[in-house]
Amino acid sequence: MQGGTGSSGSGPRTRTRAGFLLVCLLGLAAALPLPAAASGVTEFPIRDTPNSQPAGITAGPDGALWFTEENGHKIGRITTAGAITEYPTPTPNSGPTEITTGPDGALWFTEFAANPPKIGRMTVSGVFTEYDLPLGSGPDGITTGPDGALWFTENGRAKIGRITTDGTITEYDVAPGGFRPGDITTGPDGRLWFTMSEAHKIGAITTDGVPSDYQLALGSDPSGIAASGAALWFTQFGANSIGRIPTFGAPITEFGPTGSGPSGITFGPDAALWFTETVANKIGRMTTTGRITEFSVPTPASDPGGIVAGPDGAMWFTEFFGNKIGRIEAGSTTAGTFPAPAHLPVKPTPKGAGSAKGKKSACRVPRVRGLAVRRAMKKMRRAGCRYRLRGKGRVVSSRPRAGTRTRAVVKVRAKRSPR
Repeated sequence: MQGGTGSSGSGPRTRTRAGFLLVCLLGLAAALPLPAAASGVTEFPIRDTPNSQPAGITAGPDGALWFTEENGHKIGRITTAGAITEYPTPTPNSGPTEITTGPDGALWFTEFAANPPKIGRMTVSGVFTEYDLPLGSGPDGITTGPDGALWFTENGRAKIGRITTDGTITEYDVAPGGFRPGDITTGPDGRLWFTMSEAHKIGAITTDGVPSDYQLALGSDPSGIAASGAALWFTQFGANSIGRIPTFGAPITEFGPTGSGPSGITFGPDAALWFTETVANKIGRMTTTGRITEFSVPTPASDPGGIVAGPDGAMWFTEFFGNKIGRIEAGSTTAGTFPAPAHLPVKPTPKGAGSAKGKKSACRVPRVRGLAVRRAMKKMRRAGCRYRLRGKGRVVSSRPRAGTRTRAVVKVRAKRSPR
């Protein structure tokens, strides 16, 4: 007999089925990943190469993202769906660092650790070409210039390099007093603009090779740089702030504080600045009026570095120690938001500032680049710096960089020299 609404057994059975269905649905919901707007960040592990140390990243001409693997000595490609392909560089132990898309539709990148150092070129089908540089040049940042050539920094020789798409290389000195050029971008005035972290300066150079530079506060440690409108925007790794410099050089203004250790920076599709916070392990977003929002990276101590706007409207970034590529929707809202700060002209940090009782004493990071690991560790200890070492061989970088006063743990990276 089919039960009706008055059946004595129907009520309890209906509630039991409903409860069971609810439990199933809740279990299914718990098993599914949160949407990007709620979780903020999605991560894609580089499974085939443990400890690959992804560094630079760029949007490719094929609708994918391309990145360097400093310790994997590879160029990686990730689709917007998260599928990763890797291509070993022809030179072993090349240490590819930064990467950009060239005017010829190829990927161009710097090979910092190669012996001799090189500029690399790779088609989207995986065909490589390499161009030798002088020993000790230490190529770092690279960008496409307004003249149809690629421009790059030589961190080891205080020079800016230019390479045509057929491989012709020209080098120019930076302005007197400048050294260790790092990141580089094309400015709205047609000059190439770059950071000099250890000199605490922003540099610029015309396509004819005429250099200029602009002094920042000591300890600012400028790192990444991006262009928009009539100004350049840059991260200040040592000052935990974002700086802005107009193309005519003054006034320089700064916004912040950001989270600890801002590094890579770029503009997003929402017309805001997006940047990585390597020490704080966060992704930052700042409007051009100075309102800052931060998003935590799920993997602890992942060391987010390079960041770029993807073709899917999201921001993509590298996780150097996390061995992952991260993605965050430009419209994400789950984060800590801070009101727009008053932006002030950059001024030197007062002597003795920040020595509050109870805090760990600051140390000045010694110059250890190029040293054997054992000597570098000894110098760090003598300077009173706390440090975390990754890798073996000789030191290729430290963050914060040499000359910076910091209470943070100094991250030292080392690589074996090519045989």
